[in-house]
Amino acid sequence: MVEKEVTVVPEEGLHARPAAKFVKMAKGFNSDIKVIKDSTEANAKSSLNLMTLGATQGDKLLIQAEGEDAEEAVEALAELISTEEH
Repeated sequence: MVEKEVTVVPEEGLHARPAAKFVKMAKGFNSDIKVIKDSTEANAKSSLNLMTLGATQGDKLLIQAEGEDAEEAVEALAELISTEEH
């Protein structure tokens, strides 16, 4: 299992457009990917599930992945959520 803690940077947090981008990217990997905020887990491949975390700008999230492309998945998703949208 690969995991990485990141801070949510987008101003709108992990809602609507950022969540959709995150899920779309997550679905491109074969690994099982979870996002954890406090003690709540969410499937990174489900927009609705991800938005239940209520992650806002500045929140700390833990991205975990298990599978053949886990390291690549965690790095790509961490990069996505920890940079401001252009």
